[in-house]
Amino acid sequence: MKSLTVFTAALLASVLAGPAFAAGDLFIYTWGEYTPPEMVAKFEKTYDVKVHIDTYDSMETMLAKLKSGAGGYDIIVPGHDTMTILVRENLLEPINAANMPNYKNVDEKWRDVFWDKGRVYSAPWAWGSTGFVVDRAVVKGNDTSLKILFEPDDTVKGKINMLRDVNDVINMALRYLGKPRCNENPEDLKAVLDLLSSQKPFVKSYNSETKELLVSGEAAVSMSWNGYAMRARDEKPTLEYIYPKEGYTGWMDNVAVPKGAPDLENAKLWVNFVMAPENAAMITNYARYSNGIKGSEAFVEKALAAAPELNPPSDVAAPEFLSACTPATTKLYDRVWTKLLR
Repeated sequence: MKSLTVFTAALLASVLAGPAFAAGDLFIYTWGEYTPPEMVAKFEKTYDVKVHIDTYDSMETMLAKLKSGAGGYDIIVPGHDTMTILVRENLLEPINAANMPNYKNVDEKWRDVFWDKGRVYSAPWAWGSTGFVVDRAVVKGNDTSLKILFEPDDTVKGKINMLRDVNDVINMALRYLGKPRCNENPEDLKAVLDLLSSQKPFVKSYNSETKELLVSGEAAVSMSWNGYAMRARDEKPTLEYIYPKEGYTGWMDNVAVPKGAPDLENAKLWVNFVMAPENAAMITNYARYSNGIKGSEAFVEKALAAAPELNPPSDVAAPEFLSACTPATTKLYDRVWTKLLR
């Protein structure tokens, strides 16, 4: 019996590690500019699997597509709050990432996470923060208040970009107003709508592809995730990522498998693959986010270690990792968002 167990374990390891047992296709649905081409090429060569990538512009878009019954994807990359919804609504395959060979590399703080206890449905992809970017060639001084976004002065009116993400935008507005997040209070949400509506005439766009807007100069101020901010600064050194003094959101994106994935085995190969330190480092080097995998630092570009986008100032509070709001709150947020974008 013992020898059979050893044989079975060895066979499983070879299936997860070697190309002889894999072939076909892998269909990924994720954010744009988030999947390193060199990592894709390495996976394709290792497993003889052709990778196909479609992109979305918000968690809401991805979630709506899955809820509508649209299938065909083997891998999705949901944020931690969206993970809660996907698990609750039985939209994910239980892949038991904690039993995969490379799970040993996952940093302990990202293992028993509140959105996926025991990592039954997901593995870490990348984590970061949501703040905002200013072009210091336009915005002078060292102010770090969200007032720059919500009550702009004349120098940036018409040059503001907000993420096309209902939760990030509303939560940032709630912080500025000093109100709790996941808020169902009608008066508080009216205050949010009033604030966003008064800001709207000065907003150039609601767009999650922030890098191009900032680099081109179309936006002088933009909500942004820290990795996008760093990639933009690589091309335009006058850009600065701001950790708002009112507080900011922390998040983790996770690699998961939607219910009914066409090729569950290739999906599991991908999940195990991204937990290898050298592969996780490719994610950080490409997308400019931390990855949650121990040992990856040995393969990460040295310049990233000291980058301000990955190192909040010592006087800044820790990021707030938010649970998914209740369905009732989500409906209220959607109403605010719909009214705003009319």
